[in-house]
Amino acid sequence: MNKERLINVLIQPHVSEKSATVAEKANQYVFRVIDDATKSDVKAAVEMMFEVKVMNVNLLNRPGKTRRFKNLPGKRTGFKKAYVRLVAGQSIDFTGTAK
Repeated sequence: MNKERLINVLIQPHVSEKSATVAEKANQYVFRVIDDATKSDVKAAVEMMFEVKVMNVNLLNRPGKTRRFKNLPGKRTGFKKAYVRLVAGQSIDFTGTAK
């Protein structure tokens, strides 16, 4: 796998109430990923960037919402999310503080 591609696979962590809940209960982390990412790409990218062991990956395509602006129809862009489950006992720290 190309190292440059793996660095560009993960766009950002997806922060929401649901992502906080699954991180706490199921040891899963949610990331926004590029549109053509595969499960194996996401797994390799997370293992390389955060030095953790990934158990499994689920991908989700979220379509864009239709909105109106001053009575003109428009559409927001959609995105792809990845739910990454880690092996028990491992975690990812997004705060950047050293332990």
